[in-house]
Amino acid sequence: MDDRFKQMPASLAKCSRVVRLGPRQIPALLAHPDWETPCPTMIWMHGRTADKFLDSGRYLRLIRAGIAACAVDLPGHGERLDLALQGPTRTPEVLSQMVGEVDHVFEALGGDEFGGCFDLDRVALGGMSAGGMVTLRRLCDQHPFVCASVESTAGNLAMLYDPTRGWPVEHVTDLVPKLDPITHLGHWRPIPLLALHSQADRTVPLTCIESFTNQLRARYESLGAHPDSVRLHTWPTTGAPDEHNGFGRVASEAKTIQVEFLTEHLRARPIAEI
Repeated sequence: MDDRFKQMPASLAKCSRVVRLGPRQIPALLAHPDWETPCPTMIWMHGRTADKFLDSGRYLRLIRAGIAACAVDLPGHGERLDLALQGPTRTPEVLSQMVGEVDHVFEALGGDEFGGCFDLDRVALGGMSAGGMVTLRRLCDQHPFVCASVESTAGNLAMLYDPTRGWPVEHVTDLVPKLDPITHLGHWRPIPLLALHSQADRTVPLTCIESFTNQLRARYESLGAHPDSVRLHTWPTTGAPDEHNGFGRVASEAKTIQVEFLTEHLRARPIAEI
């Protein structure tokens, strides 16, 4: 057994594999309830300085609900370690590369080696912080995803990187306009979106997602879609480090909200006791 699996609950470890996906050999942790039944799937991306093994409790909840998990390492992270890319000044480069890799991950899940156990007609995309930024930007273009869930992230990158309003971090300025979800909503297809956030987040201010979800709701309404399909759930405080890294004392509640959302929109059902 991979030594990293020893840190997981045994019931999750027995359902998990570490693989490389697609032509770019993207490192991924796959968890599946039985590796036979076609299951809906959540493709999940972690935040800056973390890796695909973060928060195994999330993946255990997913497979218990009958949802497979595919967690990938962002560029420069995990098995793609490059400490220079983990610095806050390089985040736009990481986002840009990962946005281009999401489709490779999705397509690889349909490979013959998996025998159809990932139902590509029921796939959600999501992520925390930087992973959430990748999610929101990828959804601005044509995509195959049924729904999405993000945490502690920004859909308004200009606001995030504005030193007078957000996080004063130097960055590759020419990349931010290309990556900013709020300015690329013209092709966003109305799918259910869940965003979770601490109102006291000191790394990604609430306004960086609130301004985005408000504009997205207006787009849904203009298209005749229900604006309530865009849901922003917040807590005044959570006790997490910087009110950003995880959800502290409400972490269990946050995971429950996410799994219930995914279960509904991916039409998931438990396969067996995990």
